[in-house]
Amino acid sequence: MSSLSVYHVSSAEMPNKVLTHLEDIASTLAEHGVTFDRWQAETPIAPGATEEALIGAYRTQIDRLMTERGYLTVDVVSAGRDPSQRAERHAGPLEERQYAEDEVRFFFAAGRGLFSLHIGDFVYAVLCERNDLIGLPAGTRHWFDGGENPYFVALRLCKGGQGAEATLTGDDIASQFPRLED
Repeated sequence: MSSLSVYHVSSAEMPNKVLTHLEDIASTLAEHGVTFDRWQAETPIAPGATEEALIGAYRTQIDRLMTERGYLTVDVVSAGRDPSQRAERHAGPLEERQYAEDEVRFFFAAGRGLFSLHIGDFVYAVLCERNDLIGLPAGTRHWFDGGENPYFVALRLCKGGQGAEATLTGDDIASQFPRLED
């Protein structure tokens, strides 16, 4: 089940509130320009589907979002459960980062992950699961945790240019907050 845990930066051990209803999560995040929604595939997705099949299953919704927000590219990002790659995937994404352009990730065609957003004096930890979409405005400080055994298949939309590259903030805040438990 998708959820949103809101923490004050000074109290990483206990969230101020935890929300589990789509409408509550979406409205709380919308106050900060963050989009949270749920999409359903237009066609069934077979296990091991190609990138083209995954994108095709959501084509109408992707095209609408690309037109509305000026996105130029869509791709598939995934992580399996290969133990030899676990440490590398687990360490890197937990550094706080930001992008110069809006970032939309459709989480998830499969799997789950924890997106933590550092906005002002608060951290919004969003547990995204199958069919969740999260869109971050440019400059949103955040990190992503796939857990010790990451598994997800996600679609990512972006505008393309230099803004698609992450800039690390140098803040170690990600290490202070709860991780995704498998």
